[in-house]
Amino acid sequence: MSIARTPRVDGEETRGRLKSEAQRLFALHGLDGVSIKDILAAAEVRNRASVHYYFGSKEALLEELLVEGAQKIDAARQIMVNDIETAGNSKDVRAVLGALVKPVLEFSQSEEGRHTYMRFVANMQLNHRDFFRATLGDKWNGGYRRCLAMLRESLSYLPVPVLEQRLSIMGIYSNALLSAMEASTDPMNKGSSFWNGPHSFHNMMDTLQAVLECHPSNATAASLDKPKV
Repeated sequence: MSIARTPRVDGEETRGRLKSEAQRLFALHGLDGVSIKDILAAAEVRNRASVHYYFGSKEALLEELLVEGAQKIDAARQIMVNDIETAGNSKDVRAVLGALVKPVLEFSQSEEGRHTYMRFVANMQLNHRDFFRATLGDKWNGGYRRCLAMLRESLSYLPVPVLEQRLSIMGIYSNALLSAMEASTDPMNKGSSFWNGPHSFHNMMDTLQAVLECHPSNATAASLDKPKV
């Protein structure tokens, strides 16, 4: 004989299913390509008012998904940054890059991150940057900002315009890499194992480190003195 579930348990299950399916749809199709109807269908929820009931609106659902992941990633990153400082490794570029990358990769490839969080975030940053920034602001990126401060100190031999561009390039590049690695471990995907080799993480870190540390070419150095067009 089956035991009836309480409304609260049923409600939590439905809420979780809506979040999981919404995040996957947003990751794959973007915010504008996903309707509330799409979310309900993917979650197999018949009540058309469910998204409004559980979250208030589609935008509130988005905010909850963004904040939920950002909080957990920042908490893990802050621990790593504290360990770096305690060990006296704040000028170790590789160690600081690890604090930037590992918490994101571990969360995004976990059940908690629903194997879609990085692609969801990358899509939001690319196509809805104002919403992304308004939602998170500087509240859940303390560890990230600490990492950037360490990198600026470690790489102070670079001209400021070059360094600032490289930090931005690193962010764009790492978003793409982490999204690809997340997709390769997504149980819903039947893609190739290109990113699953034991060397993949270290190779990715090598390239990120190279982006930051390589000395500017003669062409770049000469261009710094030219007036902006």
